[in-house]
Amino acid sequence: MDPRMLVGTALGLVLSPLLLGLIGRTKGLLAGRRGPPLLQPYRDIAKLLHKGAVYSTTTTALFRAAPAIALAASVGALLLTPLGPLDGPAAMSGDLLVLAGLLVLVRCAMVLAALDTGSAFEGMGASRELQYGALLEPTVLLALLALLVQAGVSSVSDALPAAALWQGGIGGTALLLVLLSLCLVLLAEGARVPFDDPATHLELTMVHEVLVFDHSGPDLAFLEMGRALRLWVLGALLIGVVLPPLGVPWFLEVAAALLALLLLAVGVGMLESMLARLRLIRVPTTLLGASAMTLVALVLLVR
Repeated sequence: MDPRMLVGTALGLVLSPLLLGLIGRTKGLLAGRRGPPLLQPYRDIAKLLHKGAVYSTTTTALFRAAPAIALAASVGALLLTPLGPLDGPAAMSGDLLVLAGLLVLVRCAMVLAALDTGSAFEGMGASRELQYGALLEPTVLLALLALLVQAGVSSVSDALPAAALWQGGIGGTALLLVLLSLCLVLLAEGARVPFDDPATHLELTMVHEVLVFDHSGPDLAFLEMGRALRLWVLGALLIGVVLPPLGVPWFLEVAAALLALLLLAVGVGMLESMLARLRLIRVPTTLLGASAMTLVALVLLVR
């Protein structure tokens, strides 16, 4: 394995919370206030790691294990994700199935932990999360499959960066559809507006926050770190579709990919400041549209 591959993983582990900080700071500035510090997510995670965890007497070992499982699966997804010209350290043939499966594992662990509490409130959130997942998971799998078909390879790392987006033709059109669907997936998986609002605590609108409501201390730190890592993973995939090979030394291409990721976080913050949340009955239709776009892209590439 090329030691340079570990650079992308190390950057993801260190800088992924910064994406959340950039989103929060951008939203604050656009609202006419300073907003939280850029390093606030790091402070929150560090503070939670030094606190004790509180467990309900109704929960089992499943509730306690779920945060660690979710974080481990998120790190596994990071190991499969390329950053610019750097392949994922764990890249392999057919890794799209592993990558999609790890995202499913995160959702299953969080949903089972929520159900383990015996709370009707968390059961409601788990039901919504499963509804989202049933529409998001096929979209992720089809989007990755379209990237592999377009490049004629069997590994996600070999399929990115995908330069065909800027070459026009059927390949460019298909990748544009994949790009749009990945944008929707990033917002939905990251619990961002218009699909969710991480700042709300209204019972009728909460989805992701319901699932982490009863977690505390290090468990909540693991979940927050996992959320940041998944945002990084999906952002890196999206950037890989947009950013073509630049023909410069590898470290400059990595710097360009990193800059694009930071700009993506700023864009998410701006989008959240301009959009309102979708009504819950509109979310399935929107996510189904994302699945349809990836399916059309796949048909265009294999016809």
